[in-house]
Amino acid sequence: MRNWKLWLGIVVSAVCLWIALRGLDFQTFWQVMRQANYWWLAPGVGVYFLAVWARTWRWHYMLRHLAPIPVSRLFPIVVIGYMGNNVYPARAGEVLRSYVLKRKERVPISASLATVVLERLFDGLVMLLFVFVTLPFAPLPPVYSSLVTILSVVFLAALAAFLVIAARPERMSRTYAWTVERFVPVRFRSLVHGLFDRFVEGLQSLRSPRDLALIFVSSTLIWLTETGKYWFVMHAFPFETSFLVLMLMTAVVNLFTTLPSTPGYIGTFHVPGIAVLMAFNVDQAIATSYTVVLHVALWLPITALGAWYMISEHLGWGDFGRATEAVQ
Repeated sequence: MRNWKLWLGIVVSAVCLWIALRGLDFQTFWQVMRQANYWWLAPGVGVYFLAVWARTWRWHYMLRHLAPIPVSRLFPIVVIGYMGNNVYPARAGEVLRSYVLKRKERVPISASLATVVLERLFDGLVMLLFVFVTLPFAPLPPVYSSLVTILSVVFLAALAAFLVIAARPERMSRTYAWTVERFVPVRFRSLVHGLFDRFVEGLQSLRSPRDLALIFVSSTLIWLTETGKYWFVMHAFPFETSFLVLMLMTAVVNLFTTLPSTPGYIGTFHVPGIAVLMAFNVDQAIATSYTVVLHVALWLPITALGAWYMISEHLGWGDFGRATEAVQ
């Protein structure tokens, strides 16, 4: 089945929504939604776009080995990428971002994709840091401990592998060449070798301890800023919890969104967010209304701005397919 990833995402999202809404008092839920003070969304959205600008600066820093691109030129590309993640399956926005970067700045897709992969890796590591920092003060609900353990192993193993590749590119290139010579048809070998070389070029940030530290610190500040949005939106609803609990919610929610789901992370965003709040004595109806509104406030502004940038760049839905084909 060609669209098995889409169908898997739909199934996972449906199951998560069923779990999230099971036992919900819908009458109380709608009452909380009607009485919420939505003016608090304005500063929350403003803080969120500060985090997006910081993400753009981080990508600018990671790309500087490939091309010195100003943050102002990268910002629309980053927004288009996040919009793509929100409306297209399988995080296609990441691929679209590299495709648009190649079209505008002539940066090879494989090299820029390496930096995007590094971004996701550092984001995951910061989420795990949030979990472990907050555990003494805001214990994680037991059902999520196994997922955090598995993801800890995955992210740390991925970081170790990338560090080895970046630190010893010549040795890894020989190993890679040996594999290609034996398993790749002759007519594709030069192309595949070129992809590996450009991918390694995109990992150059890992060769410097200073760069590693700066990327990790900037990633931490980005996610602290995004947690600030959670804090502002909380004030629209009749509950209050500590910033540490919201850090834990930010971490668990974003770790869960690495699972397959529909575009926009429907279900995989909601079920862990509601569960974390309920674990800290927030009523289910209030936790659900808050999580739903927070999700919309995260999804709608960046998607609308991304769509506007797409129109400005004369991009269409067909570019998603062309971006995937270019990567393949």
